[in-house]
This record gives sequence, structure tokens and C-alpha cells, in this order.
Amino acid sequence: MQQIINFIIRNKNFLLFLLLFCISILFTVQSHSYHKSKFINSANFLTGGVYNSINNISSYFNLKSQNQILVEENKRLRWIIRNSGIKSDSIFIDSLSFGKSYRFYSANVIKNSYSLTDNYLTINKGKKNSIKQDFGVISSKGIIGIIDKTSTNYATVLSILNTSSRISAQLKNTNHFGTLKWDGKSPEFSQLIDIAKIAPVKVGDTIVTSGRSSIFPKGIPVGIVENFQLDDAENYYKLNVKLLNDMTNLEHVYIIENIDATEINKLTNGINE
Repeated sequence: MQQIINFIIRNKNFLLFLLLFCISILFTVQSHSYHKSKFINSANFLTGGVYNSINNISSYFNLKSQNQILVEENKRLRWIIRNSGIKSDSIFIDSLSFGKSYRFYSANVIKNSYSLTDNYLTINKGKKNSIKQDFGVISSKGIIGIIDKTSTNYATVLSILNTSSRISAQLKNTNHFGTLKWDGKSPEFSQLIDIAKIAPVKVGDTIVTSGRSSIFPKGIPVGIVENFQLDDAENYYKLNVKLLNDMTNLEHVYIIENIDATEINKLTNGINE
């Protein structure tokens, strides 16, 4: 302990300089959007590289389960190809059910958090791969989240297991829709709020994306209604939805680009103004 104190006393000028230097960098980054953007991109690059190395190791030990998932998905895609005439040599993973307004890219999850109240994922695709903010992210089973920030080679994803996440979703068999919002508790469930009282809700109903935004097309699976109840005013239902995705075990994902998003957002913003 005495040696630590002596070291601090001997180097007090240098340590004071280092402290003030760090504080000045912090203030510079926070007060200037350009510096903040560069800092975030650099941080994403460094952490992305570390997570990618760790993911390469963990993926090796998880090959059996992931291969089984891919086998099941390939069976489903082959069935779709045979019955819909989709060309198998397409550059992107395309789906005729979503029309020509959407483009699909593939990626791998290299970091995934699910035990916090505000969870994020990191994927191994970024600006170099034409990935941008507000692109949707799904798996073969359903929605995962929305692209939050991008660097050259990586991107962070705002998970549906994030209390800030808001996604428009609806009952599959009707057009009654609400907002998917996580309560921060179990990674197996999310909550669909603001479903009108007149909606014919039943336990076991399927919840899908509503298509009422420029991010996700209509009809992407979300989960199954586990239970539901009326809110305090007894005007709307709150549905507890068991997610189809195992959010604690993600590796292969697809990124959705809405080609018409800019036009839609420009029109919507003009109306709101």
C-alpha cells in the first residue's frame, strides 16, 4: 500500500495531466457531433473485432445446434422455392411474399445481451455491406430487432429485449394492432399493448408485424399469446406474448432493407409537420 502511495506522489503531475486529458476528450466527444460519431465508429470497430474473435471460438462449439437450425430452414426454403418459382441463385435472400420493396442480407451475431433491461446485439455486417440505421433484423423464426448504429464492418442492433424498443404488431387473423414493448423481465416474453377491447383475442393467437412502419413488412412472426388482460381503464388489452425466437441463442440473422423507406418517411414527416 505504501508503495502505491509513493508511486502516486512521485508521478502526481503526470497522473493529473492524464486525468485532465481524459476529461477534456470526454467533453469534446460529448459536445461535438462529428467527434462523437468518429468515437462511436472507432469503438464499434475495436469491440467488433474482439467480439468477432470470441464468436469464432464459441461458434465452433455450437455447430451442432446451429447446423440443425439451418437444416430445418433449408427444408422450409426449398419447399418455398419449389412452390413459388423463386430463383435460387439470387444474391440476396428474397421473399415474394413481401413484394419487391424489400431486400434481404445475411449476417452473424457476434455478441448478444439478454439479461439487462436495455439489450443490444452486435452483427458482423456494416456500412461496407450497405447496412444502415433503422434496417430490420430477423431470424428464420421471427423478429429480433432494429439496426441502431453502424461502423465499416459491424453494426449494433436494438434488441426487442430492450425497454426502449417499440414495434408495431398485430393479431395475425385480424387487423387489430398495437405496440410490442418489453417489460424488462423474462427474455422469453414480450408484451403487446394498446390492443382495442373489441378485438377477438384468444390464448394461442399468433402475433405478427403489422407493416405499419417503414422497417418491417407485414406478417413476420413475433410470438404466441400466452395470456392477456385489460388495462386499468379497461379500454385496451395487454397481451403477454411468448416469443418464437430463443433470444438467448442467436447466430444467423437476416437484415431487411425497405427500398421505399426514404420516400415513406419523407411523406410521413411532411404530414406530421
